[in-house]
Amino acid sequence: MKFFVDTADVAEIRALAALGMVDGVTTNPSLIAKSGRKIADVIAEICAAVPGPVSAEVTATEFDGMMKEGRYLKAIAPNVAVKVPLTVDGLRACKALVGEGAMVNVTLCFSAAQAILAAKAGATFVSPFVGRLDDVGQDGMVLIAEIVEIYGNYPAIGTEILVASIRHPIHLVEAAKLGAHVATLPPSVLRALFNHPLTDKGLAAFLADWAKTGQSIL
Repeated sequence: MKFFVDTADVAEIRALAALGMVDGVTTNPSLIAKSGRKIADVIAEICAAVPGPVSAEVTATEFDGMMKEGRYLKAIAPNVAVKVPLTVDGLRACKALVGEGAMVNVTLCFSAAQAILAAKAGATFVSPFVGRLDDVGQDGMVLIAEIVEIYGNYPAIGTEILVASIRHPIHLVEAAKLGAHVATLPPSVLRALFNHPLTDKGLAAFLADWAKTGQSIL
């Protein structure tokens, strides 16, 4: 499974990339707004920090505007994936941008039917939002299982399932068990994957035993 980090904090991305845990990045207008900087500058810095896909989202809601913004974002760096919403105009823009050689991430997917449409439009990635489904009383992982099953029935489908709105490590583990291709994680959740009390306890015991020997490895 590939790990994307869901943030526009360039310093955080660089720190996580140094751990070898970042295969790509996802951003959105809300994350860019928090940075207080111009979107082109932020995206360019992120693209320079990681070699993998960097999702940059359009804000237009109609086809012509999406195409203009998508082409602008695509021109920032070769690893930009243009992010469009799963709407009629978004899918139309997806097909057109893919036809022009762009990577496209179709976002805000909340049903298996929508995921089928994203694949038909040639999306590079489809982003089902598991946490937001959980928030309204649905099981987001059921949607992931459905999409994995459907895509698996058709080997010609090249769209990767990018699990989004991950709230905790269990979401990540369940998505990996189901066979999703990518998970995009907030930095806090990615860092939480390292933690286990028995790891800390075991390390403390090893170090205490070693200290009793009075030795030094070097």
